[in-house]
Amino acid sequence: MNFEEAHDAFIQYHLQRRTGERKGRLERGHREAEKLFCCNVWWPHRSNFDGFHPEFEVVDWRGRSYFCDFAWLTPGVKLIVEIKGFGPHVRDMDRQKYCNELNRETFLTAIGFQVISFAYDDVAHRPELCITLLRMVLSRYQPQSSPVKLIQVTEREIIRLACMLARPLRPIDVETHLGINHRTAVRTLQSLCTKGLFSATSGAKGKHVVRYELQRSAIHEL
Repeated sequence: MNFEEAHDAFIQYHLQRRTGERKGRLERGHREAEKLFCCNVWWPHRSNFDGFHPEFEVVDWRGRSYFCDFAWLTPGVKLIVEIKGFGPHVRDMDRQKYCNELNRETFLTAIGFQVISFAYDDVAHRPELCITLLRMVLSRYQPQSSPVKLIQVTEREIIRLACMLARPLRPIDVETHLGINHRTAVRTLQSLCTKGLFSATSGAKGKHVVRYELQRSAIHEL
C-alpha cells in the first residue's frame, strides 16, 4: 500500500468512528500542513498509522475542547504532535493567545501527554530533520526489534547526556550519570571516539584526554 492509499484509509477510518464536531473538525482541520506531515515525516519513519489519531480532542483546564493536530496513543505512550506555521503561531498571535498556547502545552504535560511541535517550514522543506528528531523522541518508547547489548544502551545514553548538557563530556559526567566506575566510563567514551561519534580533546600538556565532544553524526544513532 502506498502513502496515498494508506492516508486515505487512515482518514476514512477515523471519520467513520466520529460524529458531531469531532467529525466536522477532522473534515475541516486536516489540511495541507497535516497531510504534508503524514507524507514527509510520519509515513517515511513509521510506514503505518497504527495508534495515530488526527484532530485529537482534549478538554483543557478551562473545560473547553481543544483539537490537537495529532495524538499517538499506545499502552505506554501519550504523545501530542503539533504542526505550527509561522503566521498563525507567531506573526498573528496576540499576548492572550500566546499565554493560552503555553498554558495548554503545560496542562497537556500535567495530564500525562508529551507534546512535540514541528515548524511547517521544516515539514515542507527539511523533512529529514523532522524525521531525525521524531526518531529520537520515539526511540525512548519503542522496544528494539532485535536484542540489544548493554554497551549499545550505555552508548546511546551517553549521547543523550551530551545533548542534554550541551558541552563536551568529562569522564566524571558519565560516571555520575550512569553510576559506573572511571575505567568503564573512559573505555566507553574511547569506543564512541573509535566509531566517530565523539572526538577526544587533550589537556594543556597534551598527555591525557580530558574532554569528549559529541559529533553531529551521533544524533542519528539515537
